[in-house]
Amino acid sequence: MSVAPRTHFLLFLISLSSRMGLSRYIEDIEAADGLYSLLSLDQKRDSEDFTFRRPLRCLDMLATDGSYTFVASRPQLACAGFIIAEPSEVISLELSDVNIDCSAGDFIKMFDGWVLKGEKFPSKQDHELPLHQRYTDYCSSPATGATSRSSQNVAMIFFHLHSADSGFTLAIKKLHNPFPCNIMSQNPEGSFTMVLPHQRKNCSFSIIYPVEIRLTDLSLGHAKSNELSPQRQLWSGCSGSGDYVELLGGNGVDTSMMFPVADLCFSLSGLAQMKIGCDNSVVRLVSSGNYINRVSFQYRLLEQSELPKTQENALDNFCSVE
Repeated sequence: MSVAPRTHFLLFLISLSSRMGLSRYIEDIEAADGLYSLLSLDQKRDSEDFTFRRPLRCLDMLATDGSYTFVASRPQLACAGFIIAEPSEVISLELSDVNIDCSAGDFIKMFDGWVLKGEKFPSKQDHELPLHQRYTDYCSSPATGATSRSSQNVAMIFFHLHSADSGFTLAIKKLHNPFPCNIMSQNPEGSFTMVLPHQRKNCSFSIIYPVEIRLTDLSLGHAKSNELSPQRQLWSGCSGSGDYVELLGGNGVDTSMMFPVADLCFSLSGLAQMKIGCDNSVVRLVSSGNYINRVSFQYRLLEQSELPKTQENALDNFCSVE
């Protein structure tokens, strides 16, 4: 991930988190230790255990396995760390050396996904766990609340500390995921294939950039057995078919609140492409669980000349598509 996209990615998170009050607590950053360092993947390995270590900031973006320590120099009342891995990975989090006062209102919570501007990724419709099970609260049960594992390639930690010298250490480890689902892309261009083998679930691939998306292959409705497939029925839109792909655009991260751009409920081979001029572009695969469904696609960042010209603040105007 090059410097410019990393900076865009972090600035997007900061702008979204401003409504949460997080940006008010961003610590001053020296020029030599600026925005680029927050997403730097350079690993300064410890000579003994080869573990990457660095301080954790009040507002941080973490993309590397390692150990991150936060020590409050003053009250820190709205802090968050956004963790992201590769699409084919999930994230394991573990707290240690915790020094906080839960009785005074301090807390450390880990979340299975991201929370931005009041919106959650993955959305409630796309995540297999109910919302309350996606939170791990250290203060509610220190013994069991010290570890968390994500269901996708993003996770989050947020904390609220009243006293100076309070703090903790967060260990991050990435694990392989054989069937990635609900992915947040770090890059503005690339390609990916989502596969749902007989699973009743929804999977989204979210790209926090305005992009052109090209569907290169879509396979829907491969029956489990050699029985004849059910007779094709006519639906009013693809949502009634049970198995389909939709393209979404929007300015947040919750797919249920995004603008529907197009949907497909039939298999295709060859290119079908569309430009989505939104802050966030999504390919979403919906599966009934009766078939093996697969979608392959490519995406690229739109050039400045390709971006729509905004007229007022309406989503329809901002997210113009072709």
